[in-house]
Amino acid sequence: MKLGYNLELKQTQKLIMTQELQQAIQLLQYNSVELNQYIKNEIQENPMLELEGNLLELEHIEETPLEEEIDWKEFIEKYDDISYKSQADNNQEEYNYENFTTYTESLEGYLISQLNLLNINEKEYIIGDFIIHSIDRNGYLKTSVEEIADLLDTDIEEVSSVLGKVQKFEPAGVASRDLKECLLLQIKRQETINPIAIKIIENNLEDLARNQIARISEEISVDISEAQEVYDYIKTLEPKPGKSFYDNNIGNVDYIVPDASIELIDDEFVIVINDVTGPRLNISNYYKNLIKKNSDAKTVEFLTEKLNSAMWLIKSIDQRRQTIYKVIESILKFQLDFFKTGTAGLVPLTLKDVADDIDMHQSTVSRTTNGKYVQTPRGIYELKYFFTRGLVTSDGQQSSRGIKSTIKTIIENENQKKPYSDQKITDILKERGTDISRRTVAKYRNELDIPSSNMRKRFA
Repeated sequence: MKLGYNLELKQTQKLIMTQELQQAIQLLQYNSVELNQYIKNEIQENPMLELEGNLLELEHIEETPLEEEIDWKEFIEKYDDISYKSQADNNQEEYNYENFTTYTESLEGYLISQLNLLNINEKEYIIGDFIIHSIDRNGYLKTSVEEIADLLDTDIEEVSSVLGKVQKFEPAGVASRDLKECLLLQIKRQETINPIAIKIIENNLEDLARNQIARISEEISVDISEAQEVYDYIKTLEPKPGKSFYDNNIGNVDYIVPDASIELIDDEFVIVINDVTGPRLNISNYYKNLIKKNSDAKTVEFLTEKLNSAMWLIKSIDQRRQTIYKVIESILKFQLDFFKTGTAGLVPLTLKDVADDIDMHQSTVSRTTNGKYVQTPRGIYELKYFFTRGLVTSDGQQSSRGIKSTIKTIIENENQKKPYSDQKITDILKERGTDISRRTVAKYRNELDIPSSNMRKRFA
């Protein structure tokens, strides 16, 4: 075989990841918050870009005839007249922005405020302050009385006395050292103290946790219906008295702004893309005309570059909007029964199914569904919610979410005195055409945070 060097022309097709293509991919995977922040930054950097419907007074520049020289002095006087300020109307109601701010007191601060109201000496106040700062976020005292007495070089009796005063603070059960003491402190606050409840908590707390009402009834010699009633009462107590303070003091609430909505109009589902999640952009006519009229080569080059960048961004955002629409349209077609009947109507669906339907790559569909939400007549859902695994049944394929919904409905309608076992639920599903194993039923039940039949059983 003869080897040699030669020149050969060959025509091939390659996908080159240009900067514009990378930008388009990046925009597609952005959620609404990230996209709006990106657009905001681009508008600040690119003078060619304007938000559609922008109320900036600079839009009126377009109305100025370019043949005439712009009188900037007159323009400023018209739109930014700082030489004259109207007198303030004292009768006009002014908004105090401090009224719009919120403050949520912490558990420590709430307890300290109650400590300040006690008529105690300085040493007792120091002990009380130390106890309060030793309470965890659930409201429990995590330092023993002996340790506090040793650290503050005082008597155990004195620490116990102050602890007793702190345990009378609100919320009820605060500064308790274990669950049993927490529940007892709350019961003893009631106007009518239930002695049976105190007896059960002191002697049968573990049996209570395992729902062994019959055993408790036998041990404390009360009727089983009365034991069930006391059990229901104890369940109303708060096992974590400090929880409410930290639940309300988590921080700012993240609100979901759906990227699109599916509305039922005249018995037909209609998809509407939310422009708030992807604002429409315009090209500033003022700067476009500057390109035409300006004779400076560097200025024209700069503005032309910004114009091309702006045009590509607008095209990418519009393409993103169309892609989201196509994906949602495909999901609506596959999951139409869900929108008509609910979760039980979900069918198995994969990214590949949608990708093949709209003639796109799976990675594109994955980027489109990641972090995107749609508002439906049944609530707001992430697009990924509609992609679910399936199981083969006698009626065809069913989604795992649909089966979970059916299991939940079966348990909600069961006789609470004779709750269904996992095997019984399996048999019921089999009668309805869903043939799955008992172990799968137990797995789905656990994923739904539904306890076993023994824990669900009621005795009265």
